[in-house]
Amino acid sequence: MSDKIKKKWYERIPHPVVMLFAIIVLTAILSYILPAGNYEREVIDGRERVVPGTYEVIESTPIGLIEMFTAIPLGYKTAAEIIFIVLASGVMFGVLEKSGMIENTVGSLVKNLGLKRKYFIVVMMTFIFGLLGVMIGYENNIAMVPIAAVMSLALGGDLILAAGISVGAITVGFGLSPINPYTVGTGHKIAELPLFSGAILRTTLCFIGLSVLAYYNVRYFKKITADKSKGMGQDLNTEGFSLSKPIDQYSMSKNNWLILSIFLLGIIVMLYGIFVHHWYINEISAIFMMIAIIAGIASGMNGNTFSETAFKSISVVAPGAFMVGYATSIKVAMEMGNISDTIAYNLAEALNGLPLYGSAVAMSASQCVINLFIPSGSGQALATLPIMIPLGELLGLTRQSTILAFQIGDGVTNLFNPTLGGLIAMLSLCRVPFDRWLRFIFPVVGIILVVAWIFLLFSVYINYGPF
Repeated sequence: MSDKIKKKWYERIPHPVVMLFAIIVLTAILSYILPAGNYEREVIDGRERVVPGTYEVIESTPIGLIEMFTAIPLGYKTAAEIIFIVLASGVMFGVLEKSGMIENTVGSLVKNLGLKRKYFIVVMMTFIFGLLGVMIGYENNIAMVPIAAVMSLALGGDLILAAGISVGAITVGFGLSPINPYTVGTGHKIAELPLFSGAILRTTLCFIGLSVLAYYNVRYFKKITADKSKGMGQDLNTEGFSLSKPIDQYSMSKNNWLILSIFLLGIIVMLYGIFVHHWYINEISAIFMMIAIIAGIASGMNGNTFSETAFKSISVVAPGAFMVGYATSIKVAMEMGNISDTIAYNLAEALNGLPLYGSAVAMSASQCVINLFIPSGSGQALATLPIMIPLGELLGLTRQSTILAFQIGDGVTNLFNPTLGGLIAMLSLCRVPFDRWLRFIFPVVGIILVVAWIFLLFSVYINYGPF
C-alpha cells in the first residue's frame, strides 16, 4: 500500500487560464440564477454613474454557449489599449536590455551601494515602487517591473522577490494611495467631499502597508540567502535578467549614460503628460515606443537587430498581454447577463441591520467580492458608491468612512485578483506564475487587510470627516 502525498493548498491552485475560464462559466450560470437588473445612470463630468434607489429587475438575458465564448474576443477588443501597453513596454525593455544599459546601470548601482547593504536596497526599492504606485498609477508602471527583476537577481535574490519589490509595492501603493484618482478621487466626487480630503489617515495606512510588505520582502530574502532551496523561484527563467559578470567589474560607458538619459527623459515627458495634460494609456504607449526606437538608434542597432529584439521581447510578454484580454472577458460577460447591478444591489441590501462597526467591515468585504467581477477601480466606484454612500449614512457611517471601506476592499484584494489584467501582465513580465505569487503574497494580504480594517474601525470611532 503506497501512501498518498497530500497536496498543499497552493499546489491545488489552477492555472490562471483555467481560473478565469471558470469565472466566465460561473458568470454565465449566474445569469440563469440571478434576476437581470439595472440602475438608471446619469452622466456627470463625462462619466456614467448609477442613480441610487433606481434599481429594477428587467427581462432576463441569460448567457448562452455562443455568447459565453463570444465574450472572450470582445474582452480583447475592450482591453486593446492595455494589451498594447504591455507589448510596448516589453519592446522598450527588450531594446534597453539589448543595449546593455540596464545591466550596467544595475550592476554599477549595486557595486557602489555595496552588497552589504542589500537588505536596505530591498526596503528602498519597495518604497520607490510603492511611491510609483501612489503617484503615477497602475498600468502606467508596467515597464518598470523588469528593472526590479534585474536588481533582485544582482543582489542574490530571485524573481519572486522581484515581484514582491515591484508588483506588490506598486499594487499596495496604488490601492491605498491617498491621492488615487480612480478610487478616492472618483469617490470624493460622488460623495461631494473635498478632493483627496482625509489624506492624513490614508497616508498613514499606505505607509504602514508598504512597511509590512518591505519587512516581508526582507524576511523572504534572508530566508533564501540562508538556504536557496527554500526559494519559490528556483526554476524560473532568468534569461536577460541575470548579470553576466561579477559586480566589481561593472561600470557605465558613455553610450550607457546616453541611453539612460534617453530613458529618463522619456519618463519625465511621460510624467509631465500625465499630470499636466492628463495622458493615459495610449499616450504612455507612444512614449514607450519612442524611447525604444531612439534608444535602438543610439545604441547602434540596425533595422534587422531592432526588429529581432522587438519580436523576441514581444514573445516574452505575449502571455501577459493574452491574460489581460482574457480577464476583461469577465466584465463583458457580466454586462451580457445584466447581473453586475444585481450583485451590487443584493450585497448592499445584506448590510442592512448590521451593527455600526460590523457594517463598516462588511461593506469593505463586500467590495472585495465585487472587485473580482469589476476589477476597474473607477468602474467599481461608479457602480457601487452611489449605492453604498447613502446606505452607509443610514447605518451611521460617514461618507469618508464609506469611501475608505471601498478603497480597502478594492485596493488590497488587487494583490491576488486573477481578473485584474494589470496584475497578471506585471507578473508575466517578472515571469512569475500566478500560483507561486499567491503562495508568496497571501500572508501579506491577510496582514494588510487586518491592519486596514483596524484603520477603518478607527475611522468609524473618530467619525472620520472631510479633513
